[in-house]
Amino acid sequence: MADAGSLVIKGGQVVDATGERTADVVVVDGRITAVGTGLSADRTLDATGCIVAPGLVDIHSHLREPGKEEAETVETGARGAALGGYTAILAMPNTTPAIDSAAVVQQVLELGRPAPCDVFSSGAITVGRGGEQLAPMAEMAALGVRIFTDDGAGVQDNGLMRRAMEYASGLGVTLAQHCEDDALCGGGHMHEGEWSARLGIPGQPAEAEELMVMRDIALARLTGCRIHFQHLSTAGSVAMVRAAIASGLPVTAEATPHHFTLTHAECQGYDPVFKVNPPLRTAADVDAVKGALADGTIGIIATDHAPHAPETKELPFDQAPPGMLGLETALALALTELDLPVQQVLAALSWNPAAAIGVGDLHGLPVEAGNPANLCVIDPEATWTVRGSAMASRSTNTPFEGRELRGKVRHTVLHGEPVVVAGEPQR
Repeated sequence: MADAGSLVIKGGQVVDATGERTADVVVVDGRITAVGTGLSADRTLDATGCIVAPGLVDIHSHLREPGKEEAETVETGARGAALGGYTAILAMPNTTPAIDSAAVVQQVLELGRPAPCDVFSSGAITVGRGGEQLAPMAEMAALGVRIFTDDGAGVQDNGLMRRAMEYASGLGVTLAQHCEDDALCGGGHMHEGEWSARLGIPGQPAEAEELMVMRDIALARLTGCRIHFQHLSTAGSVAMVRAAIASGLPVTAEATPHHFTLTHAECQGYDPVFKVNPPLRTAADVDAVKGALADGTIGIIATDHAPHAPETKELPFDQAPPGMLGLETALALALTELDLPVQQVLAALSWNPAAAIGVGDLHGLPVEAGNPANLCVIDPEATWTVRGSAMASRSTNTPFEGRELRGKVRHTVLHGEPVVVAGEPQR
């Protein structure tokens, strides 16, 4: 007899870090209680023809709240995440005020409690993300913050970054860097190259990213601090990170879907929807990022979900803010554009980022009895067309408008309860 309140995800192909097998999955009281064939329960989620996987985890989401709720709120961002198969997301600190204190961390965590996915908070490395004074990382770490970043800006001062890394090493936390040398890229609005010259738009050279990657690898060697490189976008950056990992340094890296699918040629129509930071690069850079995902140099796919109110993205290219939506399209873009086994794609979207942000005890775990039931059910063959207006976000700035993608989330289960059923939000 089925347990009261039990749920079965039936008829799917389970894919997790341990491998693949055809199995039903029974969930009771927020945990997986059985994985096998011919199982039943009080409620059924149909997974016929689908993949049943650990829920996805995004290490890089801009939820805008507090301060820019016209673009996004924690609730709307989390709803989009659940629709995209995510059961956990990490909020970036470039809010207003910045997440640079225990008080703001607590505010974000409270806003996330009723959300349809788990919302974790990063913390700023410096006060106000101003790059001048270290933020009270110990106070934020005491609330569970494990990733610190000034994302949206790189820490420019070499000495300050060294002190931050020494401080972080003592706390056992990770620093994540937005690699961008302001002296080289200040005033640039796209990649510096053939298309910036044709369009007359000031550019940001690849070296602006690569110099900071080089510096932080050296500082990681000096301090022993774990460093995570956000949204790598150039072949040179990839090569340096590959060498750093091979030498045994505590280095990890992420790539975004737009950096493995789009090039700077997209900017030729002066449409600010293609403006992002770091900018879209060359086809050779895209190939390098894809290669790094294939060989594991880049072990994480992060969305860099960056909503902006429509009126700001309608400004001229040089005045519009950089950023693109990502939570509802990341999985499908990875399945459509990357020639990788589905298990490797899911590793980059689920258990690798879960480990990187210190939530691997709740998310990304194998689909086995006793583990928390944070799961997503994916139809790998479903095709759909991207429409910004149909997304859960308060913003619509997707660069993939009108593109047909393969792979769609059918169900998402958070702590044992369905929050997306048949592609529709349940709360």
